[in-house]
Parts: sequence; structure tokens; C-alpha cells
Amino acid sequence: MKNHSLLIALLIAANMVIGLIKCFAAEIDKSARNEVYVVNHGWHTGFVVPASDIQQVIPELKNRFGNAPYIEFGWGDNEFYQAEEITSGVTLKAIFLPTDSVVHAVAVTRKADKYFKHSEVEKFCLEDSEFISLVDFISNSFYRDESGNILKLNNGIYGDSQFYKAKGDFHIFNTCNKWTAKGLESAGMNISTTFKLTAGSIMNYLSREESTGRIDLNRSCEKGILFKTQ
Repeated sequence: MKNHSLLIALLIAANMVIGLIKCFAAEIDKSARNEVYVVNHGWHTGFVVPASDIQQVIPELKNRFGNAPYIEFGWGDNEFYQAEEITSGVTLKAIFLPTDSVVHAVAVTRKADKYFKHSEVEKFCLEDSEFISLVDFISNSFYRDESGNILKLNNGIYGDSQFYKAKGDFHIFNTCNKWTAKGLESAGMNISTTFKLTAGSIMNYLSREESTGRIDLNRSCEKGILFKTQ
């Protein structure tokens, strides 16, 4: 009888422990944070995201960039972005005529603020659903052929990088920085994309959101929500 009672007590205790583990795991999942960087290169902005997440959606990037922990993504004019020499003709064409676009992907070997130490970099963290939306936005910026494959173009312009054919036309009212604004909007940020045409307008938006308390750019992703949707 004593052994029977002891067995019951052990089963009850085990169930309680399993329940606590499940609750703890749920709390970990609920509090999961995803770090995202916006990098300002002076005239151009882009996103840096953990490579493993985007590589699940675009496996070709795993083959191209291997075990790089992060990948930077930028979107821009096909000819201007890839030009070895920027001429007035190339510039005017990019500004005033709708032109084909490309995605520029760069292997980032450490955290973006360390890798791009001479550029302005802002970090924030997203909830899982917000982060998935941003990853989908980046993925959907790639052009795909009938088989669903992304199309590799020339090597990129710095580091271990690559150009890919992209969706959408580039012109004065649809710039690389507006693409960044649309990415932020896809993640749930309350940003008006209409006039976000310059790198400064993107970085000013992030700074303004920080000053109003909607984004805390100085906290680490592990310590809590850095971006709050309303």
C-alpha cells in the first residue's frame, strides 16, 4: 500500500514538473526576440537580419553565403547599383525613368554595428510575427523564375556579396530607402512610406520613434520588447 501511494505521489510530482517545464517553455517562446539592423550607407539604407531565418525561406542563400551569421539586404536600381563607374547618364536614368531593380545581399560576419563600424547603424527587435513579416517582405523582393529559383547576377560591391534580380521598378518615387520604409511597415511599424525617399528620412524616423518611447534602440533583444505595435 505504501509503495502504491509513493508511486501515485511520484506521478503527481512528475506531472507538476512537466507542467512547469511547459509553462516555462511557453514563456521563452512568447518572449523570443529577433534582432534587426538598419544600416545607413550615406545615400542608401538596408536591413541586416540573422542569416538562418532568411535562408529557411531562400535556401539558395545558404549555398551562396555558407555559415555567415547575418546577411545584409538592399534594393536598388539595376544599372546604377551595379555600375563600376557612376556617370551622369546612369544617374539621370535611375532618377527619372522606371528601371529594373536588383537585390544586393552581403554576408555579415559579426553584429552589424561592429561590421559596419563606419556607418550609422540602428538595432531594434521584433516579435516573431513581425519578424516573419519582414523576412517575407525581403524574400518577396527577389524575382523568381518559373521554377521558383532566384536569379543570381554579378558579384556585389563590397565584402562577400552578390546581386540578384529583383521585383519592382526603381524611380525617383520608388527608391532604395522607400523599400526600407516598406520593410519597416511590413513589420508593423507606423511609418508613412510616401516621402521616405532618402536615407536621412529613414534614420530620422527611427530616432523619432525612439524619442517617443516606441522603440528602445539601446536595449538588447534579450531584455524585452524594443518595438511595440499599437
